[in-house]
Amino acid sequence: MAAIDFSAFLLGVTVLFGVIWLFDRLFLVKARRARAEAEGAEVAEPWPVDWARSLFPVILVVLILRSFVAEPFRIPSGSMMPTLDVGDFILVNKFSYGLRMPAFNNKLLENGEPRRGDVVVFRFPGYRCADGNGNIVRSGDQTCQDPNAPVPGENWIKRVIGVPGDRIETRGSELFINGERVAMDELGPYKGDPERPEDQLLMTYGSKLYTEHLGSINHTIALTPAYNMPQDIPNAVVPSEVPKGCYIVMGDNRMNSTDSRWWGCMPEENLVGKAFFVWLAWRGFDHGISGVLDLSRMGKVIH
Repeated sequence: MAAIDFSAFLLGVTVLFGVIWLFDRLFLVKARRARAEAEGAEVAEPWPVDWARSLFPVILVVLILRSFVAEPFRIPSGSMMPTLDVGDFILVNKFSYGLRMPAFNNKLLENGEPRRGDVVVFRFPGYRCADGNGNIVRSGDQTCQDPNAPVPGENWIKRVIGVPGDRIETRGSELFINGERVAMDELGPYKGDPERPEDQLLMTYGSKLYTEHLGSINHTIALTPAYNMPQDIPNAVVPSEVPKGCYIVMGDNRMNSTDSRWWGCMPEENLVGKAFFVWLAWRGFDHGISGVLDLSRMGKVIH
């Protein structure tokens, strides 16, 4: 899930407006009032002070709500289909896994850990690559030709499959956790709008839907082996046992998701929060006014 670093921007603006307002109150306002009284004129605030005084409380409230309560995100790709579709706007619970400092993301308060089956938003950690000294580093280059390529500052969304200490294995479309095969019930072929590229791909390659029973979470996944068959776990990047402080995550569109099978485990410190609600499903104007919103998905609780 691509996103600009809006948290850092919001924090910076909040601090800037707060500093302007406080500096004016401490050092400038008395002199300004004295000059106005001597001249018999009304006290006029400079426009930066007026803006800071007016906007600081509003932006501070937004920062607190967005950082510690819930944050909106938009789904940009089909890697979580059919659970989440392109254009879904979701809310992410920022308190589910502890309070974190805005922008810096360091944890301020513990409040539980992700469980198998949770749909989580996280900062993309980058691909695991060997540098010239034989060390494993995180890179933004999927091919690892440039191990020092910067990792893009993006937020991604996937489902937690393995928690620390789990032994994860995949064999084609089959998933094994701690030696036991994860059960699936076939629902039938994927059906969608043949004019939408995301639906067209799944339908063209004969995708089938299954209910996957991941612990207490029952959710729908799409399997499309004719389109792509991701590398199995374990592999050169991903060991079978999930390390401490890490999670194995995958997309529900299993054959069309760049996830832990390609770039390794997701570090705990990269967590943003738990996705829990679809509040808007925007499909654009490609199919006329009637196709702008998908009312059937709006209000959906994410499982």
